[in-house]
Amino acid sequence: MKSRNIKNLRIIRILLGAPGGSLTKYRIAKLAECSTSWVIEFLRKLEKRKLVKETKVLDFHRLVDYYIQVMPKMKHFEFFVQEPLRLLKKSKLDYALTTYGAENFTSRHLFPSRYDIYIKEQDIDKWKSLITKIGLLGKGNLRLILTIDYRALKEAKKIKGIRIVSMPQLLIDLKREGGVCIEAYNLLVRNNV
Repeated sequence: MKSRNIKNLRIIRILLGAPGGSLTKYRIAKLAECSTSWVIEFLRKLEKRKLVKETKVLDFHRLVDYYIQVMPKMKHFEFFVQEPLRLLKKSKLDYALTTYGAENFTSRHLFPSRYDIYIKEQDIDKWKSLITKIGLLGKGNLRLILTIDYRALKEAKKIKGIRIVSMPQLLIDLKREGGVCIEAYNLLVRNNV
């Protein structure tokens, strides 16, 4: 993915994390690791779409939809593991849990039927080796998603020994997942935004 698209996605996640407009353009640029002029230009594009005014989010749901629309499709691998959380707690590899598993950690509306984790692309062979010692290849309860932006891993927070994606990333992933995750998305937005 082009670095310009990654920067734009970072800016949107930052705006979703502080929708009230409390962040300056300079602060957004620092957090997104890009120039202030880049932030100003991208915010103008979002303003034309009536999604933001300056750094204030005008339409949270449409901004999430825009993110989902412009984000590239990510490659993933599926496995079955007896105790995915135990595997994650013991792993020394970098990851960030999202969707069902992450939502269950934060607000407990969804049954964690699958554990989706973002990982670094260069770590895929290490993860496969680790998982195949205790689990099986193929559709199951653990999905490794090759992240397009390492910041998704850096923004993760540790909760009860498990690294969870940031709230904006979780909201985006839940809405993108669809189905029952939409209800969890709506409840999280109502309680956190």
